[in-house]
Amino acid sequence: MAHEVKGVIASSKGTAVSVATVIVPDPGPGEALVAVQACGVCHTDLHYREGGIGDDFPYLLGHEAAGVVEAVGPEVTGLSPGDFVILNWRAVCGQCRACLRGRPWYCFATHNATQKMTAADGTPLSPALGIGAFAEKTLVAAGQCTKVNSAIKPAVAGLLGCGVMAGLGAALNTAGVTRGDSVAIIGCGGVGDAAILGATLAGARKIIAVDVDDRKLDWARQFGATDTVNSTASDPVQEIKNLTDGNGADVVIEAVGRPETYQQAFYARDLAGTVVLVGVPTPQMRLELPLLDVFGRGGTLKSSWYGDCLPTRDFPMLVDLHLQGRLPLEKFVSETIALDAVEEAFAKMHRGEVLRSVVVL
Repeated sequence: MAHEVKGVIASSKGTAVSVATVIVPDPGPGEALVAVQACGVCHTDLHYREGGIGDDFPYLLGHEAAGVVEAVGPEVTGLSPGDFVILNWRAVCGQCRACLRGRPWYCFATHNATQKMTAADGTPLSPALGIGAFAEKTLVAAGQCTKVNSAIKPAVAGLLGCGVMAGLGAALNTAGVTRGDSVAIIGCGGVGDAAILGATLAGARKIIAVDVDDRKLDWARQFGATDTVNSTASDPVQEIKNLTDGNGADVVIEAVGRPETYQQAFYARDLAGTVVLVGVPTPQMRLELPLLDVFGRGGTLKSSWYGDCLPTRDFPMLVDLHLQGRLPLEKFVSETIALDAVEEAFAKMHRGEVLRSVVVL
């Protein structure tokens, strides 16, 4: 039996999103039907609306979500109706060469529901990141559901499905920040602040937040930044060096995704230090660095995909830390909104007025 629900659809490139009827089929083999309880408004959804990811319009937006499993299809194990889950967009397959080498966080297989959700007129919808969670119900591959403790509030839990996990993982998993490290984070939106929180959790002794917006720098302090730099007022590379005894930071995390800020990250690290790119660039961007500097400065240059997370390992652990009062995820929630407020939430995000708007259903 198909389910008729309300969802947020981007019908064409650059046009305002709208709430419309979505037809969600029952789960087939390997699939799960999830009643969405909360979904964060992530910049990736805006990229979809603007045509920056693909042109498979119309899109059913939303992916940073948590909810309750309503039904599972044949061949699904380890997941049952009533389970509270966080949705993830990189379901581990267990069969690709990364998984078989014991590195499942690099899994490159794509596991999405094979059945299509449609508009009321039968037009197939493309779910954002294979999820499409700006909707009362969505259909996903069962592997995209990670069971966690239901004591956590859905509006907080869903953030681990994308942006917050990306930032936490960039610090904890990709960079491997450890006790006593000096860390600089360039770009203090939701992902950057999550990286700051991750560095705090790891025991970094100095955490330097860099941004062009004093409001965002104030937010960064709430997540554990020990120092802040407004890069419109001074050279961030020199300021980071000044704050690290002239050496540069052990780890620099670039959470903007632009060539100029990546160059700043490259030169702001200590010799043999680590740079992690977690900000998402556009396809047109190019980076130019003197190869001799890449050689001579040593160290490690990394990119972080989804915080190099393994959802089945990381989501339950981080939820437990939050419930113990050790991971203040609630600080990322700037406001809770209804489905029909997503377009305005995009505008607020673009203006830098919120860390996360979260749709609550």
